[in-house]
Amino acid sequence: MMEALLLADLVTELPAAVRLQRLVSTLRGHFRCGAVALLRLEGDHLRPVAVDGLVREALGRRFAVSQHPRLATILARREVTSFDHDSTLPDPYDGLVDGQVGEPLPVHDCMGLSLHVEGRTWGVLTLDALQTGTFDAAARESLARYGLLVEAAVRITRLEQDNQALRLSRAPGPASDDSAPERDDTEIVGQSAALQSLLHELQVVADSELPVLLLGETGVGKELFARRLHRLSRRREKPLVHVNCAALPESLAESELFGHVRGAFSGATTDRPGRFEAADGGTLFLDEVGELPLPVQAKLLRALQNGEIQRLGTDRPRRVDVRIIAATNRQLRDQVRDGHFRADLYHRLSVYPVPIPPLREREQDVLLLAGRFLELNRARLGLRSLRLTPAAEDALLRYPWPGNVRELEHVIGRAALKAVSRGAARQDIVSLPPELLDLDGPEAASPGAPPSPAAPAPAEPLRPLREAVACFEREQIARALQAHGGQWAAAARTLGLDASNLHKLARRLGMK
Repeated sequence: MMEALLLADLVTELPAAVRLQRLVSTLRGHFRCGAVALLRLEGDHLRPVAVDGLVREALGRRFAVSQHPRLATILARREVTSFDHDSTLPDPYDGLVDGQVGEPLPVHDCMGLSLHVEGRTWGVLTLDALQTGTFDAAARESLARYGLLVEAAVRITRLEQDNQALRLSRAPGPASDDSAPERDDTEIVGQSAALQSLLHELQVVADSELPVLLLGETGVGKELFARRLHRLSRRREKPLVHVNCAALPESLAESELFGHVRGAFSGATTDRPGRFEAADGGTLFLDEVGELPLPVQAKLLRALQNGEIQRLGTDRPRRVDVRIIAATNRQLRDQVRDGHFRADLYHRLSVYPVPIPPLREREQDVLLLAGRFLELNRARLGLRSLRLTPAAEDALLRYPWPGNVRELEHVIGRAALKAVSRGAARQDIVSLPPELLDLDGPEAASPGAPPSPAAPAPAEPLRPLREAVACFEREQIARALQAHGGQWAAAARTLGLDASNLHKLARRLGMK
């Protein structure tokens, strides 16, 4: 019966996520165990791709092989590996099993199998049973047989993804798609429909030479999406050069972008290429392009129109071949209307605009991302296990996330530090309650709590207008800084100010 179910899924056309999820669910039912997880090896980490019996945020975690001896042992052996109930090795799923949330796993059985595809290690399959004696010799022999079917399912899924990538890409060389492991610093975590639609769109447009304008709120991860576009493009073997336009002083912007020759200005003692030349043949990522001063915008437009640049201090043009990816959290149409951004440059950059959805529109992705940040902080703080209470998960799902993914990262990191500072032991399973998350606003209130009646606000005595305005300005600046984790540049963009002007205002108000 078990073989028939697995074979039926192998010959049926299914989305990769569905096939693998059905696979682990079938295995869990057959072995009558508490949890089954399929994890893929990516570099030195194992990434869960399908789980049954674990909390949902486990899919967002990345398990460093060096930090989890059970997973390392399974990975190093070709045969079935079992751990008796009295094994002293820590279990990577402590606090993550449904029904045992936030609690150490009781005495239990565990077994696993390393998986190989085309002669290379692909990952591991793990099974945990909460009742001792579940995984006897017959169960281990059964897993060894079914391991071949699991590897076949993985191989079929990989072939389907490769075929899809070949249909979407005309570029020479190996296909770059979701089946290829991503580095930790460029991985985009999430399974929501909004994110999957965006990733598919990026894969289609990546192979074109069209300029792309990434649009999104602060903290949505525009740089990660720019890196993905470059990695999927035919220019992936050439450099990706990142320019933070918000950090370019107007006096140095031309030199930074186009370079200069010796003697072009005071301090120019040698010839120096600019970012355009550094990106020749590759991609130039203009982050926060809406912050560029108008004089620099004119020179940038000329370079994009002609494919030529001039180093500062010389009239000799240089040809460059770059693809432009720009990003902004501003409404460039409004800036064009108000005269702060050139209309011709806007149309040149926005040939293919790509809106990036904010975190509040990505459904359950907040829990997957939280799992990712929980595991990072667990490893950084040396904790046995770090997870969220159910109430904390609910609070995360209801919060609107004005700072998006960056704010979530700061919230999890801050809560983990608070838990340790308040006495959590390294060997404990540390569960973060909602009060440690420090989420502002009514959305973070306890679930099901009736709204408190609005009390009449006490009449505030009148005070001089200048003092009232200064108090309001301090409050707005403090709120912006809190939303962006103390980053002054991001706070300035939210408040619609130049960063240097915000610093001056903060000093005048006594905040710096």
